[in-house]
Amino acid sequence: MPMLRVFGFLLAASFSLAQNSQPEQAKEPEPNAPLTADAIMARVAANQDSSEALRKEYVYLQHTHVVTHKPKGGRLQREETADYDVTPTPDGTEKKLKRITGRYWQKGKYETFEADKAPEADGIDGSLVKSFRDDLLDDKSKDGLAKDLFPLTSEQQKDYSFTLLGQEMQEGRGVYHIGFRPKDKNDISWAGEAYIDAAEFQPVRVFTKLSRRLPFAVRTLLGTDVPGIGFNVVYKRQEDGVWFPATFGTEFRLHAVFFINRDISVSCENSGFQRTHVESKMKVIGPVE
Repeated sequence: MPMLRVFGFLLAASFSLAQNSQPEQAKEPEPNAPLTADAIMARVAANQDSSEALRKEYVYLQHTHVVTHKPKGGRLQREETADYDVTPTPDGTEKKLKRITGRYWQKGKYETFEADKAPEADGIDGSLVKSFRDDLLDDKSKDGLAKDLFPLTSEQQKDYSFTLLGQEMQEGRGVYHIGFRPKDKNDISWAGEAYIDAAEFQPVRVFTKLSRRLPFAVRTLLGTDVPGIGFNVVYKRQEDGVWFPATFGTEFRLHAVFFINRDISVSCENSGFQRTHVESKMKVIGPVE
């Protein structure tokens, strides 16, 4: 049963529609004047097209780990660790499962497995783990793992307000510390903080949480809530200057349609990046016979 899609539908039904406001034009800063948060994010948006094109030239490995617990007593219900080969496609990426291991609670004991397909995936925990592993971590977009978690493009940014919280150093590079949240205070979307590389205007680290709680009617009438939900995404710069989402993590409690009550943790690590296509140009000097 696609439990995550059911939950996603209920969650989406509670979201208010974003206003179709026009994006504000960022003003050019005066010479030597510090950049504003809007100006910084405008440069981030401008860099996304080139980043998207370059990511299409890479293959990499993806390691995922998904766990569900019962809140009362904290007993682990199901755990799966999977490794994938990820290759680019015209529509995003394609993942090929290499290996999956795990364990699940059944009839008073843990059953372990190591195979190319997870067994016992029809129960609540099996469906939840599979949905998070296949849907949440499946990068079908061209904008990277954090496409829907952080407003990167100009189209996404038009519904958000940004605040410059400061500047600092991380791993030897200067970064801007940016806060973001929806312009519409009634909208239920992502809010949080991001660190933007000051030299290349690419996201380095992003923390998100829901901008506000789900409406009372959704929590009571539909029995659906996700207290504590939030995400942490870290980007890494490759040697040729391409930035990739390298790690992703979240832990939260899921109450859905009254009968699902689980603590869920999801982690993902991307590694082994290899460029598969490099354009080269040949310049001829002198006469050609």
